[in-house]
Amino acid sequence: MSKEEFLIKKEIVVGTIVEGVITGITKFGAFVELPGGTTGLVHISEIADEYVKDINEFFKKADKVNVKVLTVENNGKIGLSIRQAVEGSKPQKRNGRSKPAPVNKASFEDKMNRFLKESDERLLDLKRNTESKRGGRGSFREAF
Repeated sequence: MSKEEFLIKKEIVVGTIVEGVITGITKFGAFVELPGGTTGLVHISEIADEYVKDINEFFKKADKVNVKVLTVENNGKIGLSIRQAVEGSKPQKRNGRSKPAPVNKASFEDKMNRFLKESDERLLDLKRNTESKRGGRGSFREAF
């Protein structure tokens, strides 16, 4: 590591929040270029408080983001977090589907009745299928 690289890494202090630009997106995270030209990784688990299946639903390449510096390792790797840098507001999905799913407010009795009905239907189907395969009632077999 040259003296210049050491000074740049020294300016990046663990716990600080800096602005960066997303330079690449992978399945496991996003690479963010920080001031001074260094690049760090935001792991997919540090993108948002909710489950993130695809980072592209939240960010795209060249987006400016605020990141919190989590780790600066001796080998030059910098661990970042968007989730921890955002106080009060959460990163929103770009397609606008970040609204919570409607909660089903059916009563316990309704849920139990639906379960019993579905269960009876499944048992009836199972019974029909197994009886037809092994002969069931009324099947005629000749003895030789």
